[in-house]
Formats: sequence, C-alpha cells, structure tokens
Amino acid sequence: MTENRRIGVIGGSGVYSIAALENVERFDVDTPWGPPSGMLTTGVLGGVELIFLARHSEGHVIPPGEVNYRANIDAMKQLGATDLISVSACGSFREELAPGVFVIVDQFIDRTSGRHSSFFGTGCVAHVSMAEPVCPALADAVEASLKALRIPHRRGGTYLCMNGPQFSSRAESLLYRSWGADVIGMTNMPEAKLAREAELPYATVAMVTDYDCWREGEDAVEVADILEVMRRNTEAARMMLADLAARLGPTRTRSPLGIETALDAAIITPPEKRDQDLIEKLQAVAGRALRR
Repeated sequence: MTENRRIGVIGGSGVYSIAALENVERFDVDTPWGPPSGMLTTGVLGGVELIFLARHSEGHVIPPGEVNYRANIDAMKQLGATDLISVSACGSFREELAPGVFVIVDQFIDRTSGRHSSFFGTGCVAHVSMAEPVCPALADAVEASLKALRIPHRRGGTYLCMNGPQFSSRAESLLYRSWGADVIGMTNMPEAKLAREAELPYATVAMVTDYDCWREGEDAVEVADILEVMRRNTEAARMMLADLAARLGPTRTRSPLGIETALDAAIITPPEKRDQDLIEKLQAVAGRALRR
C-alpha cells in the first residue's frame, strides 16, 4: 500500500531555511500545546512536497530548553507530514567523527529535564516503544544521499541529549563518552519521543561541529569555532536535503517498524475513562488511534 509523501524537516542550528523550495507558502499554525518555533514553510523540493520549520526560529532566538517540541510536532501533523527529518548540529565523542562529518543517528540517551516529553498524561495514558527510535527506511535514504554527494558520514551512532544551553564540563564529557555515546546535542529529545507518539517516522542527521571537551590538551569548545564549521555543514545539509527528497520520491510505503500505527498497542486508558479535554488536544497527533 502506498500513499502520498510529505516530508517534514526540522532544521537545527545553522539550517534556518531551504532556498531551493518551489511553490512556497508560509503558515502560522495554532496548536493546543501553544505556538511552534515559528511559521512553517511548505513547498516542493525534488518533486516532493516538503514542510520546513526552523527549530530555534529564524534568527536563532529560542534556546534548546525553551523549544516547544510538542507544538512543533503537532504543527507538522496538522500540515500533513508523513515523515520527519531532523538536521542538527552536534559535538563529537569519537576521534574519527571529526568536524564536518554527518552522523546518521540510530539511538538516543535522554539527559534532559523539565521538558514536556509526552503528549499524553493524566486522563489518557500511553506507552510507546522507543527501542528503535529511528526509521530504518529514512536512515537508508539519508545514507544513500550522503554517499552520492560524497559528504563524510557514518551510519549509526548514539546521540546524548543534554539540557544546555551551557556546553559540557570536561567530567561530563568524559562520562558520556564512557557510556558509549558518539555525539552530543541539546535538541533531539524529547523531539524523537514526540515524533513516535505522533506516529511519524523520524530520522536524525547530526552534523559534527566540534569535539566537545574530552580531548586532553584541546581547547574548550567556543561558539566562534562552531559557527565556522556550521556554515560549511549548512551548505552540505541543503545539498543532502535536495537529493534526499528526490530519492524518497512523492509516494511512500509504511515503515518496516510499523511506526504509523505505534499507538494501536500503546494507549492504556479505556475510552470511557479518558479525559475529553485532553482527547481534544490529542486529535492532530493521535486522532487516528483514538477513533479506533
């Protein structure tokens, strides 16, 4: 069974627009969780419909801990996203993952706190599986694009998400490295969790900007150094997105992980016990499952 594809792209640090979009429209989307990071841009890229949102808003005015992740995912669902690609800057814990390398993440460690990490709660409880948080079909396509464009990359890696906005202490950096984390960022959690609750196949492209601060004798990471690498990464990311859209194509099949029906076995609260105010808020992200 195939369906029309509409790719959602959430651009992180440095990726604030996609200049190659055609038939551009802009939408100010209201959500029951509050406003998203900014206006959403729709258009066509590589013959495929695409929705773009700058995670930190245009001009980078929203810090990681204040991004309204629930509103961003809800807005993507309202505009018909069928797949979600995250493009994010990150630090590296591995010598071989040098600045400029793109990592196709497949696992996450969530070290954030104080962020709304679920659409569900008192009045409607759900537990989705996050054992495999990334859609392998999307990751396959990202890998093929990076190979075709000869962009340095690695398939697979664990992304540790910290609160920020400060960078790690050296002790924290060494600890996270010892845990087996490969890269570190501040934004992909709870984003990946919320995408799964919204039944959106999700993939992350983490663009390495620095080595964090674990290397002995290395200067601590500074914003000025990151910005220079980020500029180079941004151009490569735009090339990747154009190739990726054309590679994925205008139609899609369901994820091999069954992500599009992830809520079928996740919602615990029976219909007669559900809080109707919460159910109303859940319509965009979970309406399909709640109507079953």
